[in-house]
Amino acid sequence: MRFGPALIIVFVVNTLFAGEFYKVSFVVRLPALPQTVKVFITGNQTQLGSWDPAAITLQQQDSIWIKTIIVPINTRLEYKFTLGSWDREALNANGNAFANFTLTVTQDTVLEYAFKHWGASIRPAVIEHITGRIEYLPDLSVKGLMPRDVVVWLPPGYAENPQKRYPVLYMHDGQNLFSARTAGYGAEWRLDEIADSLITAGRIEPLIIVGIYNTSDRSQEYGTGKIGRRYRDFVISTVKPLVDRQYRTLPDREQTATGGSSMGGLVAFILLWENPDVFSRAICMSPAFRIDTLDYVQDVKIQRGKLPAVQIYIDNGGIDLENELQPGIDAMLNTLNRLGFQQDRDYYWIIDPTASHNETAWSQRIAFPLQLFFKP
Repeated sequence: MRFGPALIIVFVVNTLFAGEFYKVSFVVRLPALPQTVKVFITGNQTQLGSWDPAAITLQQQDSIWIKTIIVPINTRLEYKFTLGSWDREALNANGNAFANFTLTVTQDTVLEYAFKHWGASIRPAVIEHITGRIEYLPDLSVKGLMPRDVVVWLPPGYAENPQKRYPVLYMHDGQNLFSARTAGYGAEWRLDEIADSLITAGRIEPLIIVGIYNTSDRSQEYGTGKIGRRYRDFVISTVKPLVDRQYRTLPDREQTATGGSSMGGLVAFILLWENPDVFSRAICMSPAFRIDTLDYVQDVKIQRGKLPAVQIYIDNGGIDLENELQPGIDAMLNTLNRLGFQQDRDYYWIIDPTASHNETAWSQRIAFPLQLFFKP
């Protein structure tokens, strides 16, 4: 039997669990893969690692790798396969990353795959279909963190107005912002098209957008521990000074914002909250304020002294992982209220009950905070 590069078999097995839970088994056949290599699955559920590319290992049986999970009926799964990092994810025959595989669970199911190509992320000299001008600051690193690229989007008119300076938005998960080719999950924010359209229409002022790539240590870098502190210092002490030196920025706090989604939304909030002398605004989309053992709400609750003079945009959806994040978002909003923050002045909150936890959903909402924080 020959196996192609994508989904091979979907078949139903006898239900092993009564009630509303079903078993899903992922089978990956890789006869050519070295025995020392590990295969991982990553996706939108905790049992799939919450998009950590190195959290959930498939069990090896000769040339077959297997993982079985049990989930409630009607759970929507989105997932991919990697060799432990996003630069080693499964690729199709053209060398491109697959779009997210999906399944809505209605019965016990076995999913079987075979892949021939596992690639490294390519840093293209020119990214196709970019609106505006993109420049790279490649392989930035500091002690204790993995190196990464930083991509800089320059607004229309940047080259034609050599005396003009611009506010800056520092975004996390930078490879997902401008191109599906570099996006970790196969979909982009389309932030270049959206920002360009808003600027051209006069609905926001021209700004520079800096996308800081993530690494396979993303969950730790965007968290509250030691590596998280190193990452935040890297943004403040390495990335921002470099951008301010090489580009015509307005470097003061009033003209500097940060943003991200999910754990990227959390780290944007932390950067703002703990460094109001550097940032004045944060865009926190579907933020993971409280999930598993992580709880930044408690850190905010113990705020003492003068409150930071900042503005915060928070939004979220209502499907799948968004529901798991909702209690933490509610707790953060209540905490901000108790501290004296006023909604629609100091913070903003938007909910879309129909939205999922992905780049497409964040792309559909990003125009609103851009217009809030970068008014012409």
